[in-house]
Amino acid sequence: MNKKLKFFLLVFVSLLLTSQLFAQNNKEFGNWLMYFGTNRITDDWSIHSEIQYRNHTVEPINIEQLLLRTGVNYHLKGNGVLTLGYGYVASHDFDTDQKGPESKEHRIFQQLILTNKISRLKFEHRYRLEQRWVNSNYKNRIRYRLMLFLPLNNPTISPKTVFLGVYNELFMNTTDVFFDRNRLYGSVGYQINKTTQVQLGYLYQRLNSFGKNYLQFAVVFNPDFRKKEEE
Repeated sequence: MNKKLKFFLLVFVSLLLTSQLFAQNNKEFGNWLMYFGTNRITDDWSIHSEIQYRNHTVEPINIEQLLLRTGVNYHLKGNGVLTLGYGYVASHDFDTDQKGPESKEHRIFQQLILTNKISRLKFEHRYRLEQRWVNSNYKNRIRYRLMLFLPLNNPTISPKTVFLGVYNELFMNTTDVFFDRNRLYGSVGYQINKTTQVQLGYLYQRLNSFGKNYLQFAVVFNPDFRKKEEE
């Protein structure tokens, strides 16, 4: 087995065992299973697809939220992407007899992602505006996320690359309480091939006086459906 893949698997198992120890002593440790996709259809356009299955506990058997998100991306000249999208979020309370979600949210969002590099370090700035219909209430929210990627065994995140990812994201309301939440995230990732990568990470989310920890596992699949020129 490739040494780099062995390293990734070792980190994966270590984090998983650590999360189980947390789960035995801390009920505030959850789990997010995630899929993200950028489906390229032309040089300028792509389709965003996303599924997040969030759980109240580390074991993925106590659903907290189901998030479905899609959107149309326009790739700017240089290192920028504009997105117009839609999201659906179904939220479930912990230890409830109700079979369906207690809260349903429909969301429209506009997004701009800008990237730049300093040596091997890649910076990603994500700016997002959200118009949210939560049950019968309408809300607006502003989000900013700064994420850093550091490839460990290659100059860039290319196939067979192990990398680190870190981000902090701030959520701000436009009415009522200004501060909505903050998320701090760190992960180890492996770029399997040109289209597919996996990430195992830890996220701490803070909502005013309440904080919660999450173990996260993500699959990123970015297929390219552009027609290839015949040679």
